[in-house]
Parts: sequence; structure tokens; C-alpha cells
Amino acid sequence: MPRIGLSTSSVFPESVAHAFGWASSLGYDAVEVMVALDKVSQQPGMVRRLSEHHGVPVSAIHAPTLLFTQRVWGTEPWAKLQRSADMAHEVGAEVVVVHPPFRWQKEYAAGFVDGIAALEESTGIAFAVENMYPWRARQRRGVEMYLPGWDPSDEPYANTVIDLSHAAIAHDDPVAMAERLGPRLRHVHLTDGTGSAKDEHLVPGRGSIDAAGFLHHLARTGFAGEVVLEINTRRCTTRAEREADLRESLEFARLHLAGDPT
Repeated sequence: MPRIGLSTSSVFPESVAHAFGWASSLGYDAVEVMVALDKVSQQPGMVRRLSEHHGVPVSAIHAPTLLFTQRVWGTEPWAKLQRSADMAHEVGAEVVVVHPPFRWQKEYAAGFVDGIAALEESTGIAFAVENMYPWRARQRRGVEMYLPGWDPSDEPYANTVIDLSHAAIAHDDPVAMAERLGPRLRHVHLTDGTGSAKDEHLVPGRGSIDAAGFLHHLARTGFAGEVVLEINTRRCTTRAEREADLRESLEFARLHLAGDPT
């Protein structure tokens, strides 16, 4: 069975330090660190010490390539990815998760596919490109905001990520995407969505994307990558409520990765 990790984003607004504590106490196998506004997430030494203290390894570094992290570690995108690889080496992770460029990042976008391949060769780290979803700026109808595109199966990336909440927004079948990607699927963000225009990141099983069926597919095909819970617990008003969501998510993953009961 693949390792089941917890994304530090799953406990926001709690800290990265809290995420390691949750992962340890609930029995997650690993942690994915999203490099974001939490200063600890930007410091490899601090992350390494948290990992060692809690006895939970770091499975991946999520590079600061989201809209709200555009200024984390500066604004030069290739420098941010190199720094993410350096951090991955320091904390013992083998994967850097990266979003595709925005259309307005013209030079970065134009060289993205070849640049990712070059980074993988030079660093020895797998740069797994995540699926996103179609969206357009209001003032530019008909112009997609991701370039070269939101679907990583359209490009020759060696390593990719499927995020189920993003697949729900795109109304894309994640099993079909996994089949298109084949062995290039390296990493999974396990979550859920209802197919609305919002990036919901629900506890798996609470949406309509058939997260259980997707995990059964992974089990049947011998998926050997990482499965990371990336859910939204921001509306949890108590520690007990957040714990229940994190525990339910882990139990869902273990149950369905064990194989299709039918």
C-alpha cells in the first residue's frame, strides 16, 4: 500500500508544526510541506527538526507557485523551484509538487516543459506537475489562465500529480486521467469536490468525484507513489472537529487503498 501523507495545508490556519503533531498522533505515514506564508514552512532546518522530533518523514515539498504564494522566496519562478529542490534534499523528500505557470508568466511558461525536465536531471528530484482546472479572468473571456495548460496529461512530463478537488472543478474523470498518465502518475492529492466552480478540498467521500473508486483503481494498478490528504479544515471551530476530519480522511484512504471490496 502507498504511504499516506498529510499536507500541512490541511490544518490551516494552524501551523506547520501543528501539522507534524497531527500526523504523528493520528498515524499518518508522512507529511507534505506546502511552502507558504508560515515562516517555518520556508526554513528547511526547522522542517527537518520537526520531522525528526515527531518521527514522521517528509514525502514532498509543495513549491510556492500558488497565487497567494507568488512572493514567497522572491518572484523569480525558476529560483523558487531550485530552492524547493534544495529543501527537498535537505529534508529527505524525493518529490517537489509544482503547479503549471500562469499565462502572464510568459517566459517561464514558454520554457516550462523543458525546464522541468532539466531541473529533474540536474537535481535528481521528481518535479510532479499538478492538474489544475479551466478558469478565465473576467476581463479576458475565452483565454485560459494556465500555460501550457491545466491538464498535465497533455504534456510529456515525467512526473505528475492528480488532485481530486481540481478534477471535480474540471469535470474530469480522475481514473481516465490516471490511465492517460500511466506510470507518469507519481503523486496524489486525495480530497473531494462536488463539481462546483469552487476549489473545495472536501474530506474524501463527501463529494461527487468518487474518491473511493479512484483509490480502488490505484490499488488495482499497483500505484507505488505517494497519497497525500489535502483537505480544507478551515471551518472547523474546535480541535475535536479538526481531529475528526483528519482521522476520517486517513481511515478512508486506508480502507479504499486496501482494494475494491467488491
